[in-house]
Amino acid sequence: MNIVEIQVSEEYKNERIDKFLSTVNNEWSRTQVQLWIKDGLVKVNDRLIKTNYKCQVDDNIVVEIPEPEALDVVAEEMDLDIYYEDQDVLVVNKPKGMVVHPAPGHTSGTLVNGLMAHCKDLSGINGVLRPGIVHRIDKDTSGLLMVAKNDMAHESLVQQLVDKTVTRRYKALVHGNIQHDHGTINAPIGRDKVDRQSMTVTNVSSKEAVTHFHVLDRFEQYTFVECQLETGRTHQIRVHMKYIGYPLVGDPKYGPKKTLPINGQALHAGILGFEHPRTKEYLEFEAPLPAEFLKVLEQIKNNR
Repeated sequence: MNIVEIQVSEEYKNERIDKFLSTVNNEWSRTQVQLWIKDGLVKVNDRLIKTNYKCQVDDNIVVEIPEPEALDVVAEEMDLDIYYEDQDVLVVNKPKGMVVHPAPGHTSGTLVNGLMAHCKDLSGINGVLRPGIVHRIDKDTSGLLMVAKNDMAHESLVQQLVDKTVTRRYKALVHGNIQHDHGTINAPIGRDKVDRQSMTVTNVSSKEAVTHFHVLDRFEQYTFVECQLETGRTHQIRVHMKYIGYPLVGDPKYGPKKTLPINGQALHAGILGFEHPRTKEYLEFEAPLPAEFLKVLEQIKNNR
């Protein structure tokens, strides 16, 4: 059992405890926190509480994170594009079209299946279907991911994500011509009330979301940008760029139907940097744009 202790500060006074805990730790969903509370795994000032408890300043919250269930995912040999590996962490370049971790009804062909065959010793802290996974990128987004090989590394990398010290820079091609060279989008993201499979900018049951961008190149109808994540919400770049009127090229969920010939959103997690959990050395890696993305870029460059 992993025990986490958290003190409530002034800014979170009267916040519901399930919302508070899912805010301070990006890896805890509100639903997961609610289950822990119902199972008696969350105490405030040594007392059990309900999910609607309102936090008070200086409350001492103790969360007992249960041991992960026995893993029921089959290891599958894959040709993984590994950029770095040691006893604690692994950095892999995920190809477009690959799902990061299994889900009910989709338990094979994922990055986790391949990692299990490659490593044999992934961190179990994230539960039954997500061993070693600290953060993820969408199926049709390519690029770099850090993976924890033990619980010490996992806790360190998650804390770095919470502290916003991980460097995550993405290349994206968007519809429209962005006139500003730089910009910051600070708009909370939550689940769409109408389409529960989509995310949207909303003040209802949402979490803080901040994306910085700068323009790399402009074309008549498109802009090539680099986006840097300060937070890591589901579909964050895709939702934020749509929100300011520049949806990603090829995005089947948030973009226009008429787009360039690319299979899925033109988004690549090209730069990843973090502090090594054991040595404390800062490591940074860069993966080039995949061939399909490059081909589309060349196409619009030649047409301008």
